[in-house]
Amino acid sequence: MTTLATGACSRGADDRPPEQGDQAVATVQDRTIWASDVKREAVAQGLIGEGEPLDATSDLFRRVLDEVIDQKLLAGEAQRRRLDSSPLAQRRLEATRERILGDMLVESVVDKAVSDQAVQTLYNEQLRLAKNAEEIRVRLILSRTKADADAVVGILGQGAGFEAVAMERSIDEATRFSGGDLGYSTLDVMPQAYADALRDKPAGAIVGPFQTDGGQTGGGMTDGGQTGSGWAVLRVEDRRKENPPTLEQARPQIVRYLTYEGVRQLLEQLRGKAEVDIRLPASPTPPAAPAPASPAPSPAKPAA
Repeated sequence: MTTLATGACSRGADDRPPEQGDQAVATVQDRTIWASDVKREAVAQGLIGEGEPLDATSDLFRRVLDEVIDQKLLAGEAQRRRLDSSPLAQRRLEATRERILGDMLVESVVDKAVSDQAVQTLYNEQLRLAKNAEEIRVRLILSRTKADADAVVGILGQGAGFEAVAMERSIDEATRFSGGDLGYSTLDVMPQAYADALRDKPAGAIVGPFQTDGGQTGGGMTDGGQTGSGWAVLRVEDRRKENPPTLEQARPQIVRYLTYEGVRQLLEQLRGKAEVDIRLPASPTPPAAPAPASPAPSPAKPAA
């Protein structure tokens, strides 16, 4: 029989709180279910984020608690039937144990790597680099040939509006309907041909034509629309110092980077110390292409 607990610890072997301030919320066959067990299950299901609170009086908590109770009941019945004694069950249980232990190790490493001080240090480094960075806003007209690009320059020289010419003549579908606007970007993320052409050009300058090698027009300046090779004419709309994000805006990205770096360095150290012998079978050699059939002999000419 399952009884709900209201804060007091139940009798049984697992009656000590696994976390400081933890609360016993139920018992199943004298085994305690703690609030932290329910929160952990809610995180595993993606119902709440890591570290996000879960009110023990909420409907969500009660729903997840019922699922944890069901898991306890099913596991207990599986043990009663000795389903855990087979070699396959032991392998699966050991794999689960290893995964949990690995996750706990990663959490401990991440806790050390992702400190407020580490986040602040990396943010300060980004600020230092941003002080020397400049953003450029550019418009683009892309043509298939140099002759077409020269004609564009001639039309612009007669006073035509760049946006109107871009909409009429540019072959870059990603930007033509916005007047060729590539938005703000820094030179380091632009394709090399664009960066070289724009390096010292002031706002208002018409640049080009110069040949591009295809790929992404902006390298991150807009939506990264794909273009073919062609000839580019640009107009520099504006130049400004890069506006770095605030610490709170940058924090999620910095935390992801520090987490990745912490795990990568840990695995690098572990692999360097361990003997790992991968025994996969060799990839099958693809069959050789059949030799082309010999041409049929030409029919003999009829005797004269």
